[in-house]
Amino acid sequence: MQTEKLSFNKNGKFVIMQVADPQDLHFVRHSMIRMLNKAYDDVKPDLVVFAGDNILGNHLKDARFGTKTVVHTKEGEYERMKKAISHICQPLEERKIPFTMIYGNHDDVNRITKEEQADIYRSYSMCIGLNNPDKTVDVDTFNLPVFSSDGEKKLFNLWMIDSAWYDKAEDKCHEGVKKETVEWYKRVSTALKEENGGEPLPSLMFQHIPMPESLSLLKECEKDDPKAVPFYEKGELKCYVKLDPEKAHGFLGEQICACHENYGQLEALKEMGDVKAVVYAHDHTNNFIGEHDGVRIIQSSCASFRCYGNHLRGVRVFEIDENDPANFKTYFLTYWDICGTSLLSKAAHLWDADECEKKKMTFLASFGTAAVAAAGIGTAVKLLRRK
Repeated sequence: MQTEKLSFNKNGKFVIMQVADPQDLHFVRHSMIRMLNKAYDDVKPDLVVFAGDNILGNHLKDARFGTKTVVHTKEGEYERMKKAISHICQPLEERKIPFTMIYGNHDDVNRITKEEQADIYRSYSMCIGLNNPDKTVDVDTFNLPVFSSDGEKKLFNLWMIDSAWYDKAEDKCHEGVKKETVEWYKRVSTALKEENGGEPLPSLMFQHIPMPESLSLLKECEKDDPKAVPFYEKGELKCYVKLDPEKAHGFLGEQICACHENYGQLEALKEMGDVKAVVYAHDHTNNFIGEHDGVRIIQSSCASFRCYGNHLRGVRVFEIDENDPANFKTYFLTYWDICGTSLLSKAAHLWDADECEKKKMTFLASFGTAAVAAAGIGTAVKLLRRK
């Protein structure tokens, strides 16, 4: 567990890398790890935030191929979970890069509790956070102040907010930011404001699932609009939507899947005035920036290769300046930005990316046919030589 406080670096900058939905298993798809490691080495972030669905928690019991259950005990699931988490944490441990995390809707869909999972993360020396003494909120709800480069003053703050939990008794996943979490945020934000001379402390808020109000960034459109995606309600197609260009810009690959439960989070953010942007994961193929009621909304696409994704698979970077912490910069790096477009990178992407499965099968089938044909020709040549 990391005990040193976060602070702006010697250049007066603080760089955060958000990894959304790495979502893999104990047998990891190595293209994601290669991409993340290259991103860490190129960007050299001061902090990495795993933004939920850090593992594919609901498939820890499965066989390597298919969905047959091969692990039947909590101990077996726990060992697989430790291995899955090690794939994303060990590279940061080796690089001495601090990291923190929040949960998504897949992490605890298993026999392991959030607190037990947190102990796995906390076993790494570069893990920071997961230390909130307030037991009215989940273990992944906490804040991380960022100090000036001389370590004397809090200049920025990071909120980590839980937005999903699996009820093991009900066998149901709940999606929302709890009332207790909203109340905790207001209490701590007020204390930080008082400590900051009565001014709200500039902050970013990370949570896995979008706020319900994020749906306001969409507008209805025709089915044949090139930017249209289907919008469903209770499993039934309702209409087609796209990003409202007056409210957001970026890429919409699927409808926004927002929290079902709403306990006034947005109103609390507006009241406190400290959060400069709420940063999401969850929707793997969405990547955009928008604004609702004065609150900036940032959606990042996924990093996972095992789960569905698109051409925007990658990581998001935030750059905060010590001299102007309220006005941060952000940009997104795709797999192609990070790993390039060499034949090796293309082959690795084809082999590992979930959406390339059909292309991979076609390639393997073609390769197999060619191999059989080549073997046949070789045999024929040998026979001819004998005559």
